[in-house]
Amino acid sequence: MASHSKEQKNPKYGHLPLSTSGPLETSLTGNALLRTPYFNKGSAFTKEERKIFKLHGLLPQNIQTLDEQVRRAYEQYSERANDLAKNTFMTSMKEQNEVLYYRLIQDHLKEMFSIIYTPTEGDAIQNYSRLFRRPEGCFLNIGDIDRVEDNIAQWGGPDDIDVIVVSDGEQILGIGDQGAGAILISIAKLVIYTLCAGIHPSRTLPVVLDCGTNNKELLDDELYLGLRQPRVRGEKYDEFVSTFVKACKAKYPRAYLHFEDFGLNNARRILDKYQPKIPCFNDDVQGTGCVTLAAIMAAFNVNGVKWADARFVLFGAGTAGTGIADQIQDAIAHETGKSKEEAGRQIWCVDKPGLLLKSKQDQLTPAQIQYARDDSEWQNKEHGDLLSVVKEVKPNVLVGTSTVPGAFTKDIVEEMAKHVERPVIFPLSNPTRLHEANPQDLFDWTNGKVLVATGSPFPPAEYDGKKYEISECNNSVTFPGIGLGAILSRTRLLPASLLVAATKALAATAPAVKGAGAGLLPDVTDVREISVKIAKEVIKASVKEGLAMEKDIPNDDADLEEWIREQMWDARYRPLKLVGEKEATAHGRGEAGTSSYRRAARF
Repeated sequence: MASHSKEQKNPKYGHLPLSTSGPLETSLTGNALLRTPYFNKGSAFTKEERKIFKLHGLLPQNIQTLDEQVRRAYEQYSERANDLAKNTFMTSMKEQNEVLYYRLIQDHLKEMFSIIYTPTEGDAIQNYSRLFRRPEGCFLNIGDIDRVEDNIAQWGGPDDIDVIVVSDGEQILGIGDQGAGAILISIAKLVIYTLCAGIHPSRTLPVVLDCGTNNKELLDDELYLGLRQPRVRGEKYDEFVSTFVKACKAKYPRAYLHFEDFGLNNARRILDKYQPKIPCFNDDVQGTGCVTLAAIMAAFNVNGVKWADARFVLFGAGTAGTGIADQIQDAIAHETGKSKEEAGRQIWCVDKPGLLLKSKQDQLTPAQIQYARDDSEWQNKEHGDLLSVVKEVKPNVLVGTSTVPGAFTKDIVEEMAKHVERPVIFPLSNPTRLHEANPQDLFDWTNGKVLVATGSPFPPAEYDGKKYEISECNNSVTFPGIGLGAILSRTRLLPASLLVAATKALAATAPAVKGAGAGLLPDVTDVREISVKIAKEVIKASVKEGLAMEKDIPNDDADLEEWIREQMWDARYRPLKLVGEKEATAHGRGEAGTSSYRRAARF
């Protein structure tokens, strides 16, 4: 058996358990090796590996490079008839060869991002039961609460899982209740974690909490794979979520928990319940808020507005809108020393009934109540529509998460521009057809003075002979780095202070801040290096607050970045080392990861 030198990316940190240097140990040979996605190299197995691992006769003779495999895979991908077929092709590839899957996406990130994530992933979720080929991830159902702990335990030992993404499927990607199909949003989020922050794909766990569905089309579909019953709510639902969280904590005490696409009445409530107890995160509440806040920070760097003086109007006060309000409130308090209550007085939220007022508390969600204004402030003042509120408040910042197309009219934008020199306007609703305003119109209506970011991709705007790149508030430049920092520090909790640190790190990478363009956020193609910067600040904040449980975290910034990079998984083939069955870890036996052939056989 050949020995492999430890070709470390950074010799100083090559000894770490999550190090990505040197060979991978495995006890698998032959077909068992080829059927394990995180070990399989297909035609790229070397001559020596083919001999050691008994692969002769199982592979064509020509040995190819990863680059050659990527070229062939891209040709096959390009021949697929439509975006959903391309998504299905990529799913199949992921189940066969993880390195090739991630490398193909990395090489064509701009083109493929919308295929493996939103909006095409939404189509795949809606068609989950019809496209189903093999199970991937953990399926828990509310009728078997007593089995939750055993089901969760199947995915490894206490140190085998770094991040768990869970959804109950009630509010998926703007397409609503998708029941058991929500497993695909958990899987897609974990793909983004790996692509954008180097989280080891075989150390992740996607979960769906199947509570039934209120989607009539699914309930009437004979092929639907989830519980065919109305969605369960109330005490039994809360017991189910609580049982799941306790099982995760017991079985994977070092794992980070990411809540995804829960319904409006549950998302914030669940986050508030568990945030003081475990390291957890909700991307719809916090991720959207963090990336929007980073763009606001970059805009203030350009227009010179001070946090103590800034006025914010948020149009749309659902999960995303109130999540953004939360992050803005935390930032104002952090930057000015104001109490959170004082900071909240700089924020006005407008929703379907108009401005949120305390007299309407019975119509408001728990997340909205804290932003409701005193009625006395608005006596004899119009507040039933956005224009009236903008006239009275004279905001520096206008953010839209309303899904009301064209809500930011010329009258509203011109009114705002009368009172502030460089208005900050973010039409964030997506998909594109639901945006509150077209960036080109915003430039035209403000004589080119607007500072803008959007929720969907837009072409550059033009004004007075100049082109302006339009930044997209894409959560994928935020949540992966936050997760990476939480995982590597093994932080006990993820309080607001760590999110503020992450947001500042993201804002500092904006082209507008670095003098490299007008963009208020960096491009997603730079996201892995951005994730390093975000993770570094999250780790430093966790250490400072006494929350980090990991030992020997470097103090020096340069060393800390190398320490982080050494533990980030790369889409490259590493040498394999054959070990005996008794010496092998669960990973080495092919029992890790959601597409594991051995785990499927074992359980």
